[in-house]
Amino acid sequence: MAGIYLHIPFCLFHEIELRGKELEKEVFDTVYIGGGTPSVIDPKYIYGAMKQIVKCFHLSKDPEITIEMNPGTVSETKISTYKKAGINRFSVGLQTAIDAQLEEIGRIHNVRDYLYCASLLKGENFSADVMLGLKGQTQEDVRKTIEIAAESGAKHISMYALTPEDGTPIYTDYLNGELPDGDEVRSLYDFGYGLLKQKGFLRYEVSNFCQKGYESRHNLNYWRRGEYIGLGVSASSFFYGRRFTNTFDLDEYMKCILSGFLPVVENEKVEEGDAKFEFVMLALRTAEGISAAKYRTAFGSDWKEDFADAYKKNATYFTENGDRTAIKEEYLYVQNQILMDFVEN
Repeated sequence: MAGIYLHIPFCLFHEIELRGKELEKEVFDTVYIGGGTPSVIDPKYIYGAMKQIVKCFHLSKDPEITIEMNPGTVSETKISTYKKAGINRFSVGLQTAIDAQLEEIGRIHNVRDYLYCASLLKGENFSADVMLGLKGQTQEDVRKTIEIAAESGAKHISMYALTPEDGTPIYTDYLNGELPDGDEVRSLYDFGYGLLKQKGFLRYEVSNFCQKGYESRHNLNYWRRGEYIGLGVSASSFFYGRRFTNTFDLDEYMKCILSGFLPVVENEKVEEGDAKFEFVMLALRTAEGISAAKYRTAFGSDWKEDFADAYKKNATYFTENGDRTAIKEEYLYVQNQILMDFVEN
């Protein structure tokens, strides 16, 4: 089954209708509402978009439907409306439990806002984001953040390294060398990983941890190289062996949709060699690793033969279990270094 990604802040309902007709024979198991900050806009638009998706797409019997939320923008009414819309999973951007660090990176919420949000989601399936590599961040900061996330009821925790982007508040700190370096971030990650493991959160992908049975089905579909359709400005898709992307320009997007055209600006077929590498690269990010049987079903060949040089060079980093090959637990965080050999292969 495939996934639907709805990009906020803008998506015209007509695009949902156009794509629904195009993909009327497909079944979709997940919907993910992300992009900017979906929880900023009036929840009636989220409700309307979900109503349109249900009308135009064939969803599975028990779909996973997720919305991203900033803790500083939620309310009891919003969450109630989300639930009425069919949303059953919530991704909450905690980032850090240190208020000064939240202010430093330009976030509009504080820890009290997060705890209030978590109280509104009591008993629900929700995830909390934890960011590593912040200015002045210590292991004690990471400990406090993880403990607050876990104790607040989160079933899933995403822990990932900060990526400084031009134009963000912390980009100058990055240019000035004021952020933790790679070794320091890895140390924070290893510490956080150990603490999450103690608290019963299993790592199923390099940056994602959950209590048993609470993996993100939408993200697992990405890592298994499943198909997905993106709706909205700049949304990307992968379907029928092709990757395509909507325009990043809002005016152009609106003109296309209102004229009855899909707003795609890039559309390319994924060649077999690239497809094989994507399969291997994505699978090696996960704890379950590569299934030789699934690779053979997809491509009719043996992945260890297709990537013989890279596999042999990195054999000591792998663990084998039946037909599956995965990166050993202690090396998963540095999987990018291992994958470089597969790029060259």
